[in-house]
Amino acid sequence: MKKDYFDLTGKVALITGASSGLGVQFAKALANQGADIAICARRIEKLEETKKVIEAMGVKCYVHACDVTVVEQINETVKDVIEHYGKIDILVNNAGLGWTAPAESTSEQLWSTMIKTNIDGVFYFAREVGRHMLERGYGKIINIGSIHSTVVMNGMPLSAYATTKGAVEMMTKALASEWAKKGITVNAIGPAYFASEMTGDIGNNEQFAPLIAAYCPMGRVGQEGELDGALIYFASDASSYTTGQLLTVDGGWTTI
Repeated sequence: MKKDYFDLTGKVALITGASSGLGVQFAKALANQGADIAICARRIEKLEETKKVIEAMGVKCYVHACDVTVVEQINETVKDVIEHYGKIDILVNNAGLGWTAPAESTSEQLWSTMIKTNIDGVFYFAREVGRHMLERGYGKIINIGSIHSTVVMNGMPLSAYATTKGAVEMMTKALASEWAKKGITVNAIGPAYFASEMTGDIGNNEQFAPLIAAYCPMGRVGQEGELDGALIYFASDASSYTTGQLLTVDGGWTTI
């Protein structure tokens, strides 16, 4: 009998920042492989819309409001999801901010909010879910970094954003090393630019088009579904010997 290494039937996946954009896409991708889904974000009404889409795919979906900058809400979310499903097998640390500003005019508030969302939120979710996974001796943690985890872009003020996404890559490596012998893999996906609520219709942005032409060998932004393969690989048994890696999905962006 053939084994489907990408089958997630019976698994439970928690996706943060799943009220819009890539978070919704990630929830749909994992649901399509048979996983039951838990989604969290600040906007409960948006989560309820996503829940309807997920449940129409024939799996369960649990909704929980959570601000990832508030540790107490992170802890409560993880506790409630475990109580609801009995376990968490997969964590997708997707919630994040993409604000940009020149370094010299970056306010303390902008910097602090970016750090709390893109670094602290990722770590505290990984810590809380990781504790549960350590007890079970199994888990898949997938952090969402960026191409700007490793490169910046001439003409784009990315100091705060790139700092946080660079931290995500090193956090991924450090957690992977700590938990490698305990049944937990920790990996990261580094997307290039994809259309989302946060970035808008970036593919049709005339001001951004020259940057895409200059930096992306494929000459276009990412399309819906093009992150699914990387996500499913890291979430499934296919990646049982892969940990601590950042997989950039970028149309060749980081090759030049």
